[in-house]
Amino acid sequence: MRYRVLHRWNVDPREAIAIQNDLKSRLVLRAVDRTFKIAAGVDLAFSKTGKMAVAVIVVLDEKMNVVESVHAWVEVGYPYIPGLLVFREGPAFLKAWEKLRTEPDVVFFDGQGIAHPRGIGIASHMGLFIEKPTLGVAKSRLYGRHKPVGNEQGDMVPVFDDFGKIIGMVLRTRKNVKPVYVSPGHLMDVETAVELTQKWLMGYRLPEPTRLAHKFAGTLKKQGESFLR
Repeated sequence: MRYRVLHRWNVDPREAIAIQNDLKSRLVLRAVDRTFKIAAGVDLAFSKTGKMAVAVIVVLDEKMNVVESVHAWVEVGYPYIPGLLVFREGPAFLKAWEKLRTEPDVVFFDGQGIAHPRGIGIASHMGLFIEKPTLGVAKSRLYGRHKPVGNEQGDMVPVFDDFGKIIGMVLRTRKNVKPVYVSPGHLMDVETAVELTQKWLMGYRLPEPTRLAHKFAGTLKKQGESFLR
């Protein structure tokens, strides 16, 4: 699959933040197309040395059948800096995206959308590159405040930024299991992001596209760098 090249990756933190602030203004936070039949899930893992990253993309249809899966290893070229993780992970995702042959209607990321200190997590950032509807379904909160969420499946509460704007939803996907943090990425809104997360649940905490991507990434990580290709 093709993508737009919006900037270079080898930048210092100050320039990286400036890039994020610029790209944030380009985000479209509404679902312009509500036909979502093919979903892709994205996850990344790092080798034991931390020098290599593997990105996995798993594509599912509405019946939860795996249509395609691809992965790509790349050398990590950026330090670990909270809020700038996309500069570590983005190149690996794009290399895997290049291998993809099935065009998804929506892409789930194991990370944040706009629920990010500068309003542009990996799901939003990469959504601008691939020009596809994206959302983030994260396992933990990065930014924002919210009230306690109920323990029943389907319980949810909004996440607010420092100005009182809703930037996502805390969603309980299984009873008495830790909730997930859903936020729109690009060409997406909060309501639709939650609907899609619930649509692709299969009885687990994570939606099936990212659950399978996470599982596959874990397998590749265990195999180690000797299996790189």
